[in-house]
Amino acid sequence: MNPVAIHMVSLGCPKNLVDSEVILGRLGAEGFVVSQQPETSDILMVNTCGFIESAKEESVNAILDLVRLKEDDPAKRVVVAGCLGQRYPEELAKEIPEIDAIVGMSEYPKMPEILNGLMAEVREARAAERVHVGDSTHPAYSEDSRLRLTPSHSAYLKISEGCDNPCTFCSIPSFRGRFRSKPPEMVVQEAKELVANGAREINLISQDLTSYGSDIDGEFLLPQIMEQLDQVEGLEWIRLLYTYPYKFSDEMIDAVARLERVIPYIDMPIQHIDDTMLKRMGRRMGEKDTVELFRKMRDRIPNLVLRTTFIVGFPGETREMFQKLIDFVEEFQLERVGVFTWSPEEGTPAEKLPGRIDAEEQEKRREELYLVQQKVAFDWNRERVGSETDVLLDEECPETGQWLGRSFAEAPEIDSIIRVPKEAGEQGELVRCRITEMDDYDLIAEPIRS
Repeated sequence: MNPVAIHMVSLGCPKNLVDSEVILGRLGAEGFVVSQQPETSDILMVNTCGFIESAKEESVNAILDLVRLKEDDPAKRVVVAGCLGQRYPEELAKEIPEIDAIVGMSEYPKMPEILNGLMAEVREARAAERVHVGDSTHPAYSEDSRLRLTPSHSAYLKISEGCDNPCTFCSIPSFRGRFRSKPPEMVVQEAKELVANGAREINLISQDLTSYGSDIDGEFLLPQIMEQLDQVEGLEWIRLLYTYPYKFSDEMIDAVARLERVIPYIDMPIQHIDDTMLKRMGRRMGEKDTVELFRKMRDRIPNLVLRTTFIVGFPGETREMFQKLIDFVEEFQLERVGVFTWSPEEGTPAEKLPGRIDAEEQEKRREELYLVQQKVAFDWNRERVGSETDVLLDEECPETGQWLGRSFAEAPEIDSIIRVPKEAGEQGELVRCRITEMDDYDLIAEPIRS
């Protein structure tokens, strides 16, 4: 009997990507074969995102694309995993009856058993259970032996799951569950495995990195886990993605400044700066404390690159409140900024708030804030011309033959890139370069010959 071939479509955030790598790694260990060709695969799986409306639409469209392939070959099986499946299992089962299995996050360790059941259904012409969704607050499990979907030299490492923050606009706790940390020894062991498999850069991810360890013994252990990871041989860069500003302590700031492998890049979404908006959003820090924290980080972390995200057009946002956001961006000269318009999410407190702003005005504000940030980003890029930096060579650009790379100041997938000549080195290599020119958000660099 030929091995069962599975084709995976992975959508959404890096946390979902790690889940996909774990699923594929476990299936591979059980004899399944991962295929890039959906047409010749036995099982078609979508790891869905269910965060905002546009992501839900993308997930549903991806499911329907695979359902159409099943129409041509009824022996194929369509499987839905991820956030949308966890959030709406019964609705999906009813609205898209062609789905053969919906698997929630707590059931991922059972994925080989579930899929073997599906294939037995095909062979024996019998019905199998369709919905496999348990408690969203399942214990944190080891995510080792992953089949990596990122380049081998760069990896994401999830150190906790779920969220306990009371943000009124966010639906994530409803399907990712309450906050729970992985034990430190589990995190370190996963990091060592990733490095043994080629990772030079590890990007720490979570819904809330700052709270790491608070559910273990009541203490915030992010500085301690950074310290332990800093000792992992072969690791070059440790990057913090999605730190929550509340409780980001002096000890955490000092750890970023002091530890050799922890790079001075902090991703800290603050969503707004106006106190009324922050209160409506359910954020735990107001303007005064946020400004104080940002100034402290600037003062104590050399060469700090700050990334944040903002929500514009939240219910009740006046023009004056929005102007405060513009003033904040101009004053603090934030290197990396993402701007999103608010959308009502089912089941969230913000869905019921009065004072909604029409979509056209929301988009107008988003574009206006981006133009302000664009000037900041371009000015910063001009200042970087002539400087030296280490560039991690990610992938070759097929159109130009150049390497597309990043310095410590560019996070994978979300930030701009640095273009380097092909002869600079090999994929995954860190190459010392001099930045020679800017190309809007991107940079061009030349290797420094020794």
